[in-house]
Amino acid sequence: MARIAGVELPANKRLWVGMTAIYGIGQARAKELCAKANVDHTKKVKDLTEEDVNRVRQAIESEGRVEGDLRKEVQMNIRRLIEIQCYRGLRHRRNLPVRGQRTHTNARTRKGPRKGAVAAKKKVAVRK
Repeated sequence: MARIAGVELPANKRLWVGMTAIYGIGQARAKELCAKANVDHTKKVKDLTEEDVNRVRQAIESEGRVEGDLRKEVQMNIRRLIEIQCYRGLRHRRNLPVRGQRTHTNARTRKGPRKGAVAAKKKVAVRK
């Protein structure tokens, strides 16, 4: 099994598909990295030699941030927006859509399940 950037790549998938399991690597970037490392991107992960894995690992390390470093950077950017209290930071703090989407309807993924209107209880008149 190939372990790259702290992530175990799925053995039965092709290399370019398996590399997308690494945070920060999509399909296009996976194919570019394979070409840079001179490794066939259509090979299955289980068929890779140790030398192939090392070349891919070096290509990823030379390319830029992935996995833990990238996650940390994204979190720091969000934290900075919240601290300077800009509009995007306020939206992050309130768990609302950040990029201008409407919230009057929709936005249920971000807002969570609907909170139904609670009907007021009728008071029962006491007869004497």
